[in-house]
Amino acid sequence: MTTLITNIQELLQIRDAAITKVSGSEMALLPSIKNAFLLIENDIIADFGLMENCPKINADITIDATGKVVLPTWCDSHTHIVYAGNRIQEFVDRINGLTYEEIANRGGGILNSAKKLNETSEEELYNQSKLRLEEVMRQGTGAVEIKSGYGLTVDGEIKMLRVIKKLSENYPIKIKATFLGAHAFPSEYKENHSGYIDLIINEMLPKIAQENLADYIDAFCETGYFSVEETERIMEAGKKHGLIAKIHVNQFNAINGIAACVKHNALSVDHLEVVTDEDIEILKNSETMPVALPSCSYFISIPYTPARRMIEAGLPLALATDFNPGTTPSGNMNFVVATACIKMKMTPEEAINAATINGAYAMGISGTHGSITKGKKANVIISKEVTSFYQLPYCFGSDLIECVLIDGKIVE
Repeated sequence: MTTLITNIQELLQIRDAAITKVSGSEMALLPSIKNAFLLIENDIIADFGLMENCPKINADITIDATGKVVLPTWCDSHTHIVYAGNRIQEFVDRINGLTYEEIANRGGGILNSAKKLNETSEEELYNQSKLRLEEVMRQGTGAVEIKSGYGLTVDGEIKMLRVIKKLSENYPIKIKATFLGAHAFPSEYKENHSGYIDLIINEMLPKIAQENLADYIDAFCETGYFSVEETERIMEAGKKHGLIAKIHVNQFNAINGIAACVKHNALSVDHLEVVTDEDIEILKNSETMPVALPSCSYFISIPYTPARRMIEAGLPLALATDFNPGTTPSGNMNFVVATACIKMKMTPEEAINAATINGAYAMGISGTHGSITKGKKANVIISKEVTSFYQLPYCFGSDLIECVLIDGKIVE
Protein backbone atom coordinates (compact mmCIF):
# COMPACT_ATOMS: atom_id res chain seq x y z
CA MET A 1 0.00 0.00 0.00
CA THR A 2 1.27 3.49 -0.87
CA THR A 3 0.42 6.67 1.00
CA LEU A 4 1.39 10.07 -0.38
CA ILE A 5 1.34 13.16 1.85
CA THR A 6 1.42 16.32 -0.27
CA ASN A 7 1.72 20.10 0.16
CA ILE A 8 3.35 19.77 3.57
CA GLN A 9 3.97 23.26 4.96
CA GLU A 10 7.14 21.99 6.63
CA LEU A 11 8.55 18.45 6.88
CA LEU A 12 10.67 18.30 10.03
CA GLN A 13 13.59 16.15 11.19
CA ILE A 14 14.91 14.94 7.85
CA ARG A 15 18.15 13.07 8.48
CA ASP A 16 20.79 10.93 6.88
CA ALA A 17 20.66 7.36 8.19
CA ALA A 18 24.17 7.69 9.67
CA ILE A 19 23.02 10.23 12.27
CA THR A 20 21.87 8.40 15.40
CA LYS A 21 21.81 11.28 17.93
CA VAL A 22 22.57 14.98 18.18
CA SER A 23 24.58 16.71 20.91
CA GLY A 24 25.39 20.19 22.15
CA SER A 25 24.96 22.97 19.59
CA GLU A 26 23.73 20.43 16.99
CA MET A 27 20.55 20.08 19.04
CA ALA A 28 19.52 23.59 17.97
CA LEU A 29 19.41 22.46 14.32
CA LEU A 30 16.25 20.77 13.03
CA PRO A 31 16.64 20.01 9.31
CA SER A 32 13.44 20.53 7.35
CA ILE A 33 11.91 21.01 3.90
CA LYS A 34 9.16 23.56 3.21
CA ASN A 35 6.42 22.80 0.69
CA ALA A 36 7.25 19.10 0.76
CA PHE A 37 5.90 15.64 0.00
CA LEU A 38 6.38 12.35 1.83
CA LEU A 39 5.88 8.96 0.18
CA ILE A 40 5.19 5.86 2.26
CA GLU A 41 5.27 2.31 0.92
CA ASN A 42 3.62 -0.16 3.31
CA ASP A 43 5.32 0.59 6.66
CA ILE A 44 8.46 2.32 5.36
CA ILE A 45 9.41 5.86 4.35
CA ALA A 46 10.16 5.50 0.62
CA ASP A 47 10.85 9.07 -0.48
CA PHE A 48 10.45 12.74 0.41
CA GLY A 49 11.41 16.10 -1.02
CA LEU A 50 10.15 19.35 -2.51
CA MET A 51 6.62 19.33 -3.96
CA GLU A 52 8.06 20.30 -7.36
CA ASN A 53 9.77 16.88 -7.36
CA CYS A 54 6.74 14.94 -6.14
CA PRO A 55 6.36 11.69 -8.11
CA LYS A 56 3.33 11.40 -10.39
CA ILE A 57 1.82 8.23 -9.00
CA ASN A 58 -1.63 6.90 -8.18
CA ALA A 59 -1.17 6.30 -4.44
CA ASP A 60 -3.68 4.19 -2.55
CA ILE A 61 -4.13 7.06 -0.10
CA THR A 62 -3.31 10.74 -0.68
CA ILE A 63 -3.32 13.18 2.22
CA ASP A 64 -3.26 16.92 1.55
CA ALA A 65 -1.20 18.57 4.34
CA THR A 66 -1.62 22.18 3.22
CA GLY A 67 -0.81 24.49 6.14
CA LYS A 68 0.32 21.56 8.31
CA VAL A 69 3.64 20.31 9.60
CA VAL A 70 4.76 16.68 9.49
CA LEU A 71 7.35 15.23 11.84
CA PRO A 72 8.39 11.81 13.14
CA THR A 73 6.36 10.39 15.99
CA TRP A 74 7.68 10.81 19.52
CA CYS A 75 10.04 8.20 20.96
CA ASP A 76 9.25 7.92 24.67
CA SER A 77 12.22 6.13 26.19
CA HIS A 78 11.12 5.99 29.86
CA THR A 79 7.66 4.86 31.01
CA HIS A 80 5.93 2.66 33.58
CA ILE A 81 2.68 2.30 31.57
CA VAL A 82 1.92 -1.19 32.92
CA TYR A 83 0.47 -0.72 36.40
CA ALA A 84 -2.67 -1.51 38.36
CA GLY A 85 -5.13 1.02 39.77
CA ASN A 86 -3.92 4.51 40.65
CA ARG A 87 -2.39 6.57 43.46
CA ILE A 88 -4.84 9.46 43.53
CA GLN A 89 -4.78 9.66 47.34
CA GLU A 90 -1.03 10.33 47.25
CA PHE A 91 -1.70 13.22 44.88
CA VAL A 92 -3.92 14.75 47.56
CA ASP A 93 -1.38 13.90 50.29
CA ARG A 94 1.29 15.87 48.43
CA ILE A 95 -1.05 18.86 48.13
CA ASN A 96 -1.49 18.61 51.89
CA GLY A 97 2.25 18.86 52.41
CA LEU A 98 3.64 15.31 52.53
CA THR A 99 6.92 14.71 50.68
CA TYR A 100 7.72 11.83 48.31
CA GLU A 101 9.82 10.23 51.07
CA GLU A 102 7.10 10.67 53.73
CA ILE A 103 4.50 9.05 51.48
CA ALA A 104 6.87 6.13 50.84
CA ASN A 105 7.55 5.72 54.56
CA ARG A 106 3.79 5.41 55.16
CA GLY A 107 3.57 2.46 52.78
CA GLY A 108 2.74 4.58 49.76
CA GLY A 109 4.74 5.08 46.62
CA ILE A 110 6.19 2.12 44.78
CA LEU A 111 5.17 -0.37 47.50
CA ASN A 112 1.56 0.80 47.19
CA SER A 113 1.61 0.09 43.45
CA ALA A 114 3.28 -3.28 44.07
CA LYS A 115 0.50 -4.34 46.45
CA LYS A 116 -2.17 -3.44 43.89
CA LEU A 117 -0.32 -5.13 41.05
CA ASN A 118 0.16 -8.41 42.87
CA GLU A 119 -3.59 -8.47 43.64
CA THR A 120 -4.48 -7.92 39.96
CA SER A 121 -4.76 -10.70 37.37
CA GLU A 122 -2.58 -10.67 34.27
CA GLU A 123 -5.66 -10.26 32.06
CA GLU A 124 -6.96 -7.28 34.05
CA LEU A 125 -3.49 -5.72 34.11
CA TYR A 126 -3.33 -6.02 30.32
CA ASN A 127 -6.78 -4.48 29.90
CA GLN A 128 -5.88 -1.48 32.06
CA SER A 129 -2.52 -0.96 30.38
CA LYS A 130 -3.71 -1.21 26.79
CA LEU A 131 -5.97 1.82 27.29
CA ARG A 132 -2.95 3.91 28.28
CA LEU A 133 -0.97 2.62 25.31
CA GLU A 134 -3.80 3.47 22.90
CA GLU A 135 -3.99 6.97 24.39
CA VAL A 136 -0.28 7.74 23.92
CA MET A 137 -0.42 6.44 20.34
CA ARG A 138 -3.22 8.91 19.58
CA GLN A 139 -1.07 11.62 21.19
CA GLY A 140 1.74 10.99 18.71
CA THR A 141 4.02 8.44 20.39
CA GLY A 142 5.26 5.84 17.90
CA ALA A 143 7.83 4.05 20.08
CA VAL A 144 7.81 3.48 23.82
CA GLU A 145 9.93 1.82 26.48
CA ILE A 146 7.93 0.17 29.28
CA LYS A 147 9.42 -0.94 32.60
CA SER A 148 8.40 -3.57 35.11
CA GLY A 149 9.10 -2.73 38.75
CA TYR A 150 5.70 -2.79 40.42
CA GLY A 151 5.82 -6.53 41.07
CA LEU A 152 8.83 -6.78 43.40
CA THR A 153 8.16 -10.54 43.54
CA VAL A 154 9.17 -13.21 41.05
CA ASP A 155 5.57 -13.76 39.91
CA GLY A 156 4.72 -10.05 39.88
CA GLU A 157 7.70 -9.01 37.77
CA ILE A 158 7.16 -11.87 35.30
CA LYS A 159 3.47 -10.95 35.06
CA MET A 160 4.32 -7.35 34.19
CA LEU A 161 6.85 -8.33 31.55
CA ARG A 162 4.41 -10.80 29.98
CA VAL A 163 1.85 -8.01 29.72
CA ILE A 164 4.45 -5.76 28.05
CA LYS A 165 5.24 -8.57 25.60
CA LYS A 166 1.54 -9.06 24.81
CA LEU A 167 1.12 -5.33 24.17
CA SER A 168 4.09 -5.47 21.81
CA GLU A 169 2.52 -8.39 19.93
CA ASN A 170 -0.92 -6.78 19.63
CA TYR A 171 -0.07 -3.16 18.72
CA PRO A 172 1.99 -1.67 15.85
CA ILE A 173 3.86 0.75 18.14
CA LYS A 174 7.49 -0.22 18.79
CA ILE A 175 7.85 -1.36 22.42
CA LYS A 176 11.06 -2.02 24.32
CA ALA A 177 10.82 -3.84 27.67
CA THR A 178 12.96 -3.02 30.70
CA PHE A 179 13.27 -5.21 33.80
CA LEU A 180 13.13 -2.98 36.90
CA GLY A 181 12.98 -5.48 39.74
CA ALA A 182 15.35 -3.12 41.57
CA HIS A 183 12.72 -0.38 41.88
CA ALA A 184 12.37 -0.55 45.67
CA PHE A 185 13.01 -3.04 48.47
CA PRO A 186 9.88 -4.96 49.48
CA SER A 187 8.92 -4.59 53.15
CA GLU A 188 10.15 -8.07 54.02
CA TYR A 189 13.60 -7.24 52.62
CA LYS A 190 13.89 -3.77 54.17
CA GLU A 191 16.72 -4.95 56.44
CA ASN A 192 18.03 -7.60 54.03
CA HIS A 193 19.05 -5.81 50.85
CA SER A 194 21.44 -8.52 49.71
CA GLY A 195 18.65 -11.10 50.06
CA TYR A 196 16.40 -9.22 47.65
CA ILE A 197 19.23 -8.60 45.19
CA ASP A 198 19.98 -12.34 45.31
CA LEU A 199 16.30 -12.96 44.45
CA ILE A 200 16.59 -10.61 41.45
CA ILE A 201 19.83 -12.20 40.24
CA ASN A 202 19.19 -15.88 40.97
CA GLU A 203 15.44 -16.23 40.37
CA MET A 204 13.99 -13.31 38.42
CA LEU A 205 16.71 -12.83 35.80
CA PRO A 206 17.00 -16.50 34.72
CA LYS A 207 13.21 -16.73 34.21
CA ILE A 208 13.12 -13.44 32.30
CA ALA A 209 15.97 -14.61 30.07
CA GLN A 210 14.32 -18.00 29.54
CA GLU A 211 11.12 -16.36 28.24
CA ASN A 212 13.01 -13.53 26.47
CA LEU A 213 10.91 -10.93 28.26
CA ALA A 214 13.25 -7.93 28.49
CA ASP A 215 15.65 -5.85 26.41
CA TYR A 216 17.13 -3.74 29.22
CA ILE A 217 17.73 -3.71 32.97
CA ASP A 218 17.14 -0.82 35.35
CA ALA A 219 17.57 0.12 39.01
CA PHE A 220 16.50 3.09 41.13
CA CYS A 221 19.94 4.32 42.18
CA GLU A 222 19.08 6.77 44.94
CA THR A 223 19.52 7.45 48.65
CA GLY A 224 17.03 5.22 50.49
CA TYR A 225 16.67 2.88 47.50
CA PHE A 226 19.56 1.13 45.72
CA SER A 227 23.09 2.25 46.49
CA VAL A 228 25.73 2.68 43.80
CA GLU A 229 27.30 -0.65 44.80
CA GLU A 230 23.93 -2.43 44.71
CA THR A 231 23.13 -0.86 41.34
CA GLU A 232 26.46 -2.11 39.98
CA ARG A 233 25.58 -5.64 41.09
CA ILE A 234 22.30 -5.36 39.19
CA MET A 235 23.99 -4.00 36.05
CA GLU A 236 26.64 -6.75 36.09
CA ALA A 237 23.99 -9.45 36.50
CA GLY A 238 21.91 -8.02 33.68
CA LYS A 239 24.91 -7.95 31.38
CA LYS A 240 25.37 -11.71 31.84
CA HIS A 241 21.87 -12.19 30.44
CA GLY A 242 22.37 -9.75 27.55
CA LEU A 243 20.44 -6.90 29.18
CA ILE A 244 21.95 -3.42 28.71
CA ALA A 245 21.50 -0.94 31.57
CA LYS A 246 19.10 2.04 31.56
CA ILE A 247 19.24 3.50 35.07
CA HIS A 248 17.14 5.84 37.27
CA VAL A 249 19.75 8.16 38.78
CA ASN A 250 20.23 11.64 40.31
CA GLN A 251 16.52 12.27 40.91
CA PHE A 252 16.96 13.65 44.43
CA ASN A 253 20.68 13.29 45.17
CA ALA A 254 23.99 13.01 43.29
CA ILE A 255 25.70 9.93 44.77
CA ASN A 256 28.23 9.15 41.99
CA GLY A 257 25.72 6.90 40.27
CA ILE A 258 26.36 8.41 36.83
CA ALA A 259 30.04 7.42 36.95
CA ALA A 260 29.04 3.83 37.73
CA CYS A 261 26.51 3.80 34.87
CA VAL A 262 29.04 5.11 32.36
CA LYS A 263 31.59 2.55 33.58
CA HIS A 264 29.05 -0.19 32.82
CA ASN A 265 28.19 1.30 29.38
CA ALA A 266 24.60 2.13 30.28
CA LEU A 267 22.51 3.12 27.27
CA SER A 268 20.86 5.92 29.24
CA VAL A 269 20.78 7.64 32.62
CA ASP A 270 17.34 8.99 33.45
CA HIS A 271 15.92 11.74 35.68
CA LEU A 272 19.03 13.90 36.37
CA GLU A 273 17.17 16.58 38.27
CA VAL A 274 20.39 16.99 40.27
CA VAL A 275 23.55 17.15 38.13
CA THR A 276 27.09 18.05 39.22
CA ASP A 277 29.91 19.42 37.07
CA GLU A 278 31.69 16.10 37.58
CA ASP A 279 28.64 14.23 36.23
CA ILE A 280 28.71 16.39 33.11
CA GLU A 281 32.42 15.73 32.54
CA ILE A 282 31.87 11.99 32.90
CA LEU A 283 28.97 12.01 30.43
CA LYS A 284 31.00 14.02 27.90
CA ASN A 285 33.31 11.07 27.34
CA SER A 286 30.62 8.42 26.97
CA GLU A 287 28.01 6.97 24.65
CA THR A 288 25.39 7.14 27.44
CA MET A 289 22.31 9.28 26.70
CA PRO A 290 21.08 11.61 29.48
CA VAL A 291 17.26 11.57 29.69
CA ALA A 292 15.15 14.30 31.30
CA LEU A 293 11.60 13.75 32.58
CA PRO A 294 10.12 17.26 32.90
CA SER A 295 6.52 16.26 33.56
CA CYS A 296 7.71 14.42 36.69
CA SER A 297 9.32 17.63 37.94
CA TYR A 298 6.11 19.48 37.12
CA PHE A 299 3.84 17.01 38.91
CA ILE A 300 5.76 16.58 42.17
CA SER A 301 7.35 20.05 42.25
CA ILE A 302 11.02 19.09 42.20
CA PRO A 303 13.81 20.82 40.22
CA TYR A 304 14.01 20.38 36.45
CA THR A 305 16.98 18.75 34.74
CA PRO A 306 19.48 21.57 33.97
CA ALA A 307 19.12 21.22 30.21
CA ARG A 308 20.83 24.48 29.25
CA ARG A 309 23.94 23.71 31.30
CA MET A 310 24.16 20.20 29.84
CA ILE A 311 23.59 21.20 26.21
CA GLU A 312 26.02 24.10 26.46
CA ALA A 313 28.60 21.64 27.80
CA GLY A 314 28.19 19.67 24.56
CA LEU A 315 26.00 16.84 25.83
CA PRO A 316 23.05 15.23 24.05
CA LEU A 317 19.71 15.12 25.87
CA ALA A 318 16.56 13.05 25.39
CA LEU A 319 13.07 13.75 26.73
CA ALA A 320 10.60 11.16 28.03
CA THR A 321 7.37 11.11 30.04
CA ASP A 322 8.06 8.82 33.04
CA PHE A 323 4.35 7.84 32.71
CA ASN A 324 3.54 6.18 36.06
CA PRO A 325 0.75 6.23 38.66
CA GLY A 326 2.62 8.07 41.41
CA THR A 327 4.75 10.89 40.05
CA THR A 328 3.68 11.36 36.41
CA PRO A 329 0.21 10.02 35.54
CA SER A 330 0.50 11.23 31.94
CA GLY A 331 2.13 9.87 28.81
CA ASN A 332 1.58 12.99 26.75
CA MET A 333 4.86 13.75 24.96
CA ASN A 334 3.41 16.98 23.55
CA PHE A 335 3.19 18.31 27.11
CA VAL A 336 6.74 17.07 27.77
CA VAL A 337 8.08 18.98 24.76
CA ALA A 338 6.18 22.13 25.77
CA THR A 339 7.33 21.86 29.40
CA ALA A 340 10.95 21.44 28.28
CA CYS A 341 10.65 24.69 26.35
CA ILE A 342 8.77 26.61 29.04
CA LYS A 343 10.51 25.39 32.20
CA MET A 344 13.90 24.08 31.02
CA LYS A 345 14.48 26.84 28.42
CA MET A 346 15.07 24.41 25.58
CA THR A 347 14.32 25.78 22.13
CA PRO A 348 11.56 24.04 20.15
CA GLU A 349 14.26 22.62 17.86
CA GLU A 350 16.18 21.18 20.82
CA ALA A 351 13.05 19.76 22.42
CA ILE A 352 11.88 18.06 19.22
CA ASN A 353 15.35 16.59 18.66
CA ALA A 354 15.32 15.35 22.27
CA ALA A 355 11.89 13.75 21.86
CA THR A 356 12.56 12.08 18.50
CA ILE A 357 16.07 11.16 17.36
CA ASN A 358 17.65 11.26 20.83
CA GLY A 359 14.70 9.41 22.32
CA ALA A 360 15.17 6.70 19.71
CA TYR A 361 18.86 6.46 20.66
CA ALA A 362 17.91 6.07 24.34
CA MET A 363 15.78 3.06 23.33
CA GLY A 364 18.35 1.52 20.99
CA ILE A 365 16.17 1.99 17.90
CA SER A 366 17.95 4.80 16.02
CA GLY A 367 18.22 2.61 12.94
CA THR A 368 14.45 2.44 12.44
CA HIS A 369 12.84 5.35 14.31
CA GLY A 370 13.28 8.98 15.33
CA SER A 371 13.69 10.81 12.02
CA ILE A 372 12.35 11.23 8.50
CA THR A 373 14.85 9.00 6.75
CA LYS A 374 14.43 6.73 3.72
CA GLY A 375 14.09 3.16 4.89
CA LYS A 376 12.97 4.02 8.43
CA LYS A 377 9.53 3.16 9.80
CA ALA A 378 6.69 5.30 8.48
CA ASN A 379 5.75 6.73 11.86
CA VAL A 380 4.67 10.35 11.48
CA ILE A 381 2.57 13.06 13.11
CA ILE A 382 0.49 15.35 10.88
CA SER A 383 -0.47 18.55 12.68
CA LYS A 384 -3.58 20.61 12.29
CA GLU A 385 -3.12 23.88 10.39
CA VAL A 386 -0.49 25.93 12.24
CA THR A 387 1.51 29.06 11.54
CA SER A 388 4.78 27.33 12.50
CA PHE A 389 5.96 24.22 14.33
CA TYR A 390 6.76 26.61 17.19
CA GLN A 391 3.02 26.61 17.80
CA LEU A 392 3.19 23.01 19.08
CA PRO A 393 4.95 23.91 22.37
CA TYR A 394 3.52 27.46 22.43
CA CYS A 395 -0.10 26.25 22.58
CA PHE A 396 0.82 23.79 25.32
CA GLY A 397 -2.77 22.99 26.30
CA SER A 398 -4.16 22.52 22.80
CA ASP A 399 -4.40 19.31 20.80
CA LEU A 400 -2.71 20.28 17.54
CA ILE A 401 -2.40 16.76 16.13
CA GLU A 402 -4.70 15.98 13.22
CA CYS A 403 -3.59 12.39 12.73
CA VAL A 404 -0.85 9.91 13.55
CA LEU A 405 0.52 7.19 11.28
CA ILE A 406 2.32 4.20 12.78
CA ASP A 407 3.79 1.62 10.43
CA GLY A 408 2.20 3.60 7.61
CA LYS A 409 -1.37 3.25 8.93
CA ILE A 410 -3.54 5.93 10.50
CA VAL A 411 -4.10 5.41 14.22
CA GLU A 412 -7.84 5.45 14.85
